Amino acid sequence: MTAVEDRRGSTRAAGVVGMAILSSRLLGLIREMVFAGLFGAGKNLDAFLMAFRLPNLLRDLFAEGALSTAFITTFSKKIAVEGDESAWRLANKVATLTAVFMSVVTLLGIVFAPQLVDLLTWWSWSPDKTALTILLTRIMWPFMLLVSLAALVMGMLNAKHVFGPPAMASSYFNLGSIIAGVAIGWWLDPHFGARSLVGLAIGTLVGGAWQLAGQFPSLWRVGYKYHTDFQWRDEGVRAVLTLMGPAVIAASAVQVNVLINSGFAASLGNGPVSWLNIAFRLMQLPLGIFGVAIGTVTLPLVSKSAAVGNVDEFRAILARGIRLAFLLTIPSAIGLAMFASPIISVIYQHGRFNEQMTRETAGALEFYAVGLVSYAVLKVLTPAFYAIGKRNTPMIISFFAIGANLFLNWLFTFRLGWGHRGLAFSTSLVATVNFLLLYALMRTHVRRMETRQLLIGLGKMCLAGAVLALVCWAANYWWLGA
Repeated sequence: MTAVEDRRGSTRAAGVVGMAILSSRLLGLIREMVFAGLFGAGKNLDAFLMAFRLPNLLRDLFAEGALSTAFITTFSKKIAVEGDESAWRLANKVATLTAVFMSVVTLLGIVFAPQLVDLLTWWSWSPDKTALTILLTRIMWPFMLLVSLAALVMGMLNAKHVFGPPAMASSYFNLGSIIAGVAIGWWLDPHFGARSLVGLAIGTLVGGAWQLAGQFPSLWRVGYKYHTDFQWRDEGVRAVLTLMGPAVIAASAVQVNVLINSGFAASLGNGPVSWLNIAFRLMQLPLGIFGVAIGTVTLPLVSKSAAVGNVDEFRAILARGIRLAFLLTIPSAIGLAMFASPIISVIYQHGRFNEQMTRETAGALEFYAVGLVSYAVLKVLTPAFYAIGKRNTPMIISFFAIGANLFLNWLFTFRLGWGHRGLAFSTSLVATVNFLLLYALMRTHVRRMETRQLLIGLGKMCLAGAVLALVCWAANYWWLGA
């Protein structure tokens, strides 16, 4: 395959993934909109979101972060060097190990849910709110097992250059959780009080099961047949675990930041947990469409280039991914920041979600938008370190980020009195520092990262972005009256 064909293929694949993720994000937006309309951004929704954060946090830590990156890197190398049969044997071993390990973690999570909830909320919530959160947490813990296996299946399909169906899997989760969650919630309490949250929790499990099962047809078509395999003393399994170790530690640093942010938000009273969650979800819409899509397509390509020692191709693919992330997320960040209030008002302000909730959520979204570009580039840049075997680098940077995040949270939230907006701003600043440090370190590993071309392109995009910001401001002032 020529460089031009490879570039066109990766761009097409990114487009397919982007469209699939767009569908998923829109359904996720509808899911958040329905839940916010039914419960408002207050005590009950805070409890549900905090309960979901615990299994979701470990999903990010093990499944869609460390496991996915480590498995795709090793699985892609197996295909390139040893062929499909050896790669499928590795897949069976890793799938069995994942199922066993996540089952144990799920049981532990159910048993120790009270302690975990207290830790996450800094013991600052009332007894009834805490009890509700514990109940919902226990119901939703098995979601982590389902979504871990779903992430593994997605990794197999991506390594086989099948991108569309696994990217659509998140749509199945959102659709299942909306339909099943609202239906069961209404059956438990037609007025959608606290009891109906149990229905939303059960709906989350239904969505997770659909996310896993919905990928099976595509997996069978690429030739995979699952067989239980407990032979874990294998070179490939060791390679996955070796890559996972530092990745888990690095990701755990990120999740520690999530815990810190959650604790700060919980200590601010009723509402901030929901406001920040809704704003972050909106920021994730363009991040998922562009950043995750580009990163999903780039990882197998850079892994393959690194496996065969083609440094020039590795460098070109990575630079192209970063450039594409800049191009697509800069205008998105400007649009989110300038139109934060109108966007949230149109999407969420109905039912029990009132005007004050819109204002508070918009304030958080404006500050989250500052970090959108950095988040998108990190989705491309971070996995590339694992592809070249420099797995400790992201881990070290992530631990530095913990201290920076803790200090900035205290500074903006309490010292400067920005409240929950300060939490959003510190999150964006930490992401930006992470991106700059990782990019500088990547240059030392592969040399000549086309930095001059990237800076020239970035300068042009920023100039165009300034014009866009002016147009958005004029539209806000003259048309929307904001």
